[in-house]
Order: sequence, then C-alpha cells, then structure tokens
Amino acid sequence: MPTVWIDLSQLDTEVACAIAKDEIFGSVEVVITDDDHVTALLSDRTTVVRTATAGEAGRQRLIAVDTEVGTGLSTEADGAHLTIPDVHVVDDPTLQLACHYAQHWPATVVRFQDPTKIPLEIVIAAADGAEGRIICGVGDHTDAQVTLSVLEKGPAGILAAPSTVEEVRALVELANSLSSDLPLSEITVTGIRHTGVGERVCVDTCTQFDTDEGLLIGSFAHGLFLCVSETHPLPYMPTRPFRVNAGALHSYVLGVGGRTRYLSELRAGDLVLAVGADGRTREVVVGRAKIETRPLLTIDGVDADGTAVSLTVQDDWHVRVLGPGAEVLNVTELTAGDKILGFQSSASRHVGWPVEEFCVEV
Repeated sequence: MPTVWIDLSQLDTEVACAIAKDEIFGSVEVVITDDDHVTALLSDRTTVVRTATAGEAGRQRLIAVDTEVGTGLSTEADGAHLTIPDVHVVDDPTLQLACHYAQHWPATVVRFQDPTKIPLEIVIAAADGAEGRIICGVGDHTDAQVTLSVLEKGPAGILAAPSTVEEVRALVELANSLSSDLPLSEITVTGIRHTGVGERVCVDTCTQFDTDEGLLIGSFAHGLFLCVSETHPLPYMPTRPFRVNAGALHSYVLGVGGRTRYLSELRAGDLVLAVGADGRTREVVVGRAKIETRPLLTIDGVDADGTAVSLTVQDDWHVRVLGPGAEVLNVTELTAGDKILGFQSSASRHVGWPVEEFCVEV
C-alpha cells in the first residue's frame, strides 16, 4: 500500500495544529513540520520530519527524520535519526541526481517542476529492484491519482501539502483504495434459473484485463461473484480483453475503497476494481457501460458461511465466471455443487459504503 506524507511546514501554527489534531494522522506515515506545537500533537501517532540544509541552487535539500515513533524507513547507525535527500527535478542533471539517490538511499523525496510524468517514470525505472523507497511530491488529489499509477505500480508514497483535514482524509482514502489483495472465497452453486428478459450491462474499461481477471458482481453486497473478462477465445466472435459481461443492471460491482456501485450507475470515467483469481486488485477506468435487453439467467449459491447469494447474468454460453485455480466456467453449464470464486462482506451497504446495521436482502 502506498504511504502518505504530509507537509504542514508552510501553514501557520493555528491552522497546522487544527489539522494535526485529527485522528486521520494515525494513518499518515510522515509529517514535515518545524513547529514544536504541531510536533507535540503528533509525536505519539506518526513520524515527524524537520527540514535541514538546502543543497546547491535550492535543487536539493535534506530532511532529517526522527524515527522514534517508527516507520518503514531504514535508519542510521544510532537507530533514531535518518537524513534523506529531497530533490527538486528541474532539468536533466537534477533528474540524474534523483535517480542516483533512489538507487542507493533508503528513501528519496522527489518533486518535479513540470507537469509531465515522464521524469517520474525514469526515476521509478532507474530504481527498479533497489531497496529504497521513492516518495513523490504531488499538487492535489487528481495529481496524486495519476502519480500513484505511473508505470502501473507508482512510487512507494506521495507527499502533499494540504490546507484542510478533508484533503488529508481524501489522500489517505486514495492510498487505502490501492491497498492490497482481497481474500477471495468459494461460492457453491445450488442451481441456475432462466429468469426471463431484462437489461444486462457490459462494462467496457480502458484497460486490458489479464486472463484470470474480472469484476466482482452480485445481487447481494454480502456475496459477490468473480465474473471473468472476455479475454478467452470464443468460436463466433473476437475476444474483447477490455470487457466484462457483468450482469443485470440492478447488480452491485465492487469499486475502489471497498465501495459498491450499481451497474446501472456506471459512467465513462468511473473507477472499478479489477480482481485476479489470486485476489490481487487494481483500479481500472470505465470507458463505457453498454445496457442492452437480453435473456437472463440467475445463478443461486451459498457462500463459505452458508449464506444465500445470487448473480443474474445474460443467459448465454459465452458469459463466464471464474472458479478455483482460475478455471473458466460457462454460466449456462453450471450445475449444483460447482465452485465459483467470490468475495464475502459482513457489512450492509448504504449508498455503496459498508455499514454495520440491520439489513436483509432476499
């Protein structure tokens, strides 16, 4: 999961302290500040960084990290302090300097003068395989989204200078949404039913799926099925590696940050979560959602806890789900006892967000 660093050093004491009091700073790895009042508020929750000496022409400065609280950073011999470079990339010499530090230091902060992400791509590529971490300066939430997806994996973390606690929360939420694998489980099919005609949604993304990837879809938010992308050959039509024939328009799809959306709500530019058979995840952008009238098929099943779940899809042989070991299963050929990969959630949903409340879905 990418980490979040926050720079409060340019804010006045009153504003910085008001922000630093928020509990969200328990999820912020490093805070940059030279203000003792701010430091006193943060000392038991996160690591505090103090600015140090400026480098040549202001292109490089050093920041001294007090690691007593503890972070993922390696430390100097005394175990309490670490000095790391903070490089402002404005030309090729400073770009090469950033690459050098990223290859050899336990952490390097890089900031870029120009809006292009090509210099960041070069630094990430140059440091590929190195043990150190790259922390990239970002301007706002949109810039952070783009930065964290550079070369698919992005830097190890982002550094921002927000002016409100809401901005801090949004950055932490963004980092958490890129977090980690999902614990997939098995759904046991109890039967399939031909359920008449209705509207189904194909989700066309701006990404090429892997052969074992798809979207998590279901009629109930507590149990979602892994619907595979159209990356596998079909006898009568070409593959569509960007598409998932997802399900009926009432269905839930799992998005970023653990939030579900209705398939009927998806629009170009929305984000959904691509999920692999091993549980790995990544954000993908919706290019369009195609809603068309088709015959429908309902798959009934039970999750690992014996709770009833279901998925309604287009009633056609070429619509597929994934079983254990990434086995591709045609929905019309499913029988009782077959296993489908899925995701269980114990929480109910309110406008897509998980919430612990009484809720019955049937």
